[in-house]
Amino acid sequence: MAEGHVRDAQSTDADEIGRIQSSTWQQAYRRQLPAEALDAMTAEAAAEGWRAAITHPPDAAHHVFVALEASTTDTTRVGFAAIAAPAEDEEEASDAVEIVALLVEPRWGRRGHGSRLLSAAVEGARADGASSMICWVLAGDRATEGFLRSAGWERDGWRRTFDAGEREIAQHRMSTDISHLPRGATSA
Repeated sequence: MAEGHVRDAQSTDADEIGRIQSSTWQQAYRRQLPAEALDAMTAEAAAEGWRAAITHPPDAAHHVFVALEASTTDTTRVGFAAIAAPAEDEEEASDAVEIVALLVEPRWGRRGHGSRLLSAAVEGARADGASSMICWVLAGDRATEGFLRSAGWERDGWRRTFDAGEREIAQHRMSTDISHLPRGATSA
């Protein structure tokens, strides 16, 4: 029987994290993102960015977690999450932390890895003194929105767009209060 767990990412995880991000984006976002944006998200380019984020975090609130599935014969990296301080231009409480990535490779979905990653992200944010969390979700990404909603997150009315070459991509922000959660809980 396989067992899942989450740990802090190490530099040796970066190549697999990059591969997971690239392959998951190719599958999950091919309708939302332009082809050139997906083409630019190579496993190598993503791995380079994640290696830097793991070994030289941009801020004290930045943490990367990796989800693993272990059997008696093998351990496989199946997903990852990253948290950081929100962008300075956002009107957000100074004690908020942003989920900047939370991905589980689709073939490993529905095994609890996303919930374990979210729990690790919440625990990391709380350890850094955060009382709330935010996450920007691509418009039309029903899977991510549904997952966050199931954990007690809600849209908070903020929207933004970014230029993706041939079109603008819309995102909405979801948030949750984590100040009252007991240790190990993920939902509000």
